[in-house]
Amino acid sequence: MSESVAVRHYPQEQRFVIQWVNEQAELLYSLDLNSRKINFYRTYVPESARGQGLARKLVETGLQWATTQGYEIEASCSYVQKTEPWPCDSV
Repeated sequence: MSESVAVRHYPQEQRFVIQWVNEQAELLYSLDLNSRKINFYRTYVPESARGQGLARKLVETGLQWATTQGYEIEASCSYVQKTEPWPCDSV
């Protein structure tokens, strides 16, 4: 990544966002508070921002937050599934 980027968390919208010029890269999730499960289901990086490490930064931030909150992590997003390190046993 050529420059430092800030990841913002919008819990009401259940997403993590990086602002990139006039576009946004994002990691979306759904949260079930009753079962304490979180599912990361979509990662999106605008074409103009690809190859900068933004998706990895989003996923690392999201997984770290979910782990800190004590959620059981699931990932239906293929990018999240293949991102290491993976802090849980099941995907």
